[in-house]
Amino acid sequence: MRGSGGRAGPTAAAYIYIRAQAFLIWIALPAKPASPPLACPIGTFTIRLAPYSPYLGEDALMPPTIALSEDILINVTPFETRVALVEQGSVQELHVERSIQRGHVGNIYLGRVVRVLPGMQSAFIDIGLERAAFIHIADLRENRGERSQGLTPTPIEKLLFEGQTIMVQVVKDPLGTKGARLSTQISMAGRMLVYLPHDPHIGISQKIDSESERIQLRERLQALMPAEEKGGFIVRTQAEGANDDELTADLEYLRKLWASVQAAARTQPAPALLHQDLTLAQRVLRDMVGPATGTILVDSRTTTAAMLEWARVYTPSVVDRIQHYSGERPLFDTANVDEEIARALSRRVDLKSGGYLIIDQTEALTTVDVNTGGFVGGRNFDDTIFKTNLEAAQAIARQLRLRNLGGIVILDFIDMEEQEHRETVLAELKKALARDRTRMTVNGFTQLGLVEMTRKRTRDSLAHQLCEPCPMCEARGNVRTPRTVCYEILREILREARQFNPKEFRILASQEVVDLFLEEESQHLAMLGDFVGKRVSLEVESTYSQEKYDIILV
Repeated sequence: MRGSGGRAGPTAAAYIYIRAQAFLIWIALPAKPASPPLACPIGTFTIRLAPYSPYLGEDALMPPTIALSEDILINVTPFETRVALVEQGSVQELHVERSIQRGHVGNIYLGRVVRVLPGMQSAFIDIGLERAAFIHIADLRENRGERSQGLTPTPIEKLLFEGQTIMVQVVKDPLGTKGARLSTQISMAGRMLVYLPHDPHIGISQKIDSESERIQLRERLQALMPAEEKGGFIVRTQAEGANDDELTADLEYLRKLWASVQAAARTQPAPALLHQDLTLAQRVLRDMVGPATGTILVDSRTTTAAMLEWARVYTPSVVDRIQHYSGERPLFDTANVDEEIARALSRRVDLKSGGYLIIDQTEALTTVDVNTGGFVGGRNFDDTIFKTNLEAAQAIARQLRLRNLGGIVILDFIDMEEQEHRETVLAELKKALARDRTRMTVNGFTQLGLVEMTRKRTRDSLAHQLCEPCPMCEARGNVRTPRTVCYEILREILREARQFNPKEFRILASQEVVDLFLEEESQHLAMLGDFVGKRVSLEVESTYSQEKYDIILV
């Protein structure tokens, strides 16, 4: 919008340029010598004001620079720790860790092989969890070495045998009825490095784009590694710009950690836990904090002190950002996190334009369907579809992070006729997904107009963590109608009447089913009683679901 005030001089007014998804907002402000950073309860951002000239149209203004930051909120209770990453006042990621359901990814165990399956080239290993864990031949260190050298892989039955003791690491938590997935390729993550004790290789994070920086980091790390070191390292994104002292500290910490794991493996009988990954609060400091992180607010004094102590040793640059929150309002209420959690558990996601998404998660894959809903704001039908898909691309990227959806994801955008529109929507989707730390691949539009993508799944989705299958419909998403149940009961009575000769058939069913028998289906019930020559009575059982019933022979 354009500010009022007539044709003032070029420095009399200024505009703030804000981009929120597909919408552009221009706000006129009085001219000031400088623009201080604007602060809000959740997030801090700096805006460079672009001078307005009455002789230039708004399209001719250069977009100002907006450096947005993200905040991390940590809510701690004795039974649960919850973490929310908030960007621009909007929740982008949610992580939940419960004390009795703590994740196992990253843990190192001394396991015992309980069964080898040559037909599947896999094995089950007891690591002390409720269900035996699973390892495929591709996750065995020996197999990876043979494949990298172009050799014929050795079958799993020649590498593993029942009763064998083996050191393994959990790479995927138990999901549903599946046990944890394991690997013998051990990796231990630090703040800046990932240690690979069995792999003499130095890798650089793909997110470090500068080729000169990649070469420099590799050369510096090689110079810092002890001569007797037989393992390798992967340089993480956080190492960009780090000095030698910081790299050396991380390197030594990881080598000492591995030495303690080896010592535990020599003294403990299998199955045994040799190393447990960091708590959720500590993993926040290790994995989530980056240059864009503003503040880390924690509502527990004990956890704040523990995080500060850990940060002073391993991440000194983060210490100043960790703050204890002592406000009267619950910490998550300041960013409406609980409301976001409730919305993240719903199938439907409403878009600001009036369109909406339908997200369905199954064991095999996740589907996202885009609909225009009540949005009619485009100049024509194609324009309406294009704008809805653009907004949906941003929303889909956020929902994948928010719900922690992984595996195969199928996106069903509204059909677009113009190839240019398809390419623009796909580019917008990839741009929005670039903010996600989880590894993923995105393919183009298929002949059916679908976008296929994958997102690495290591932990349960938010819905799997917080919900369970519905006991009423048994996770089908629907229940049989009262009329369907009535007719099932009538057929069952006919079946029982051929085998038994009771004095009476008594039907125990839900209120809805009994009401239908007393009203619309009363004639059919009476006809059945006359046909079998027995009395048929009804009794309401208030604890029964709509589908449940019993027929008692009296």
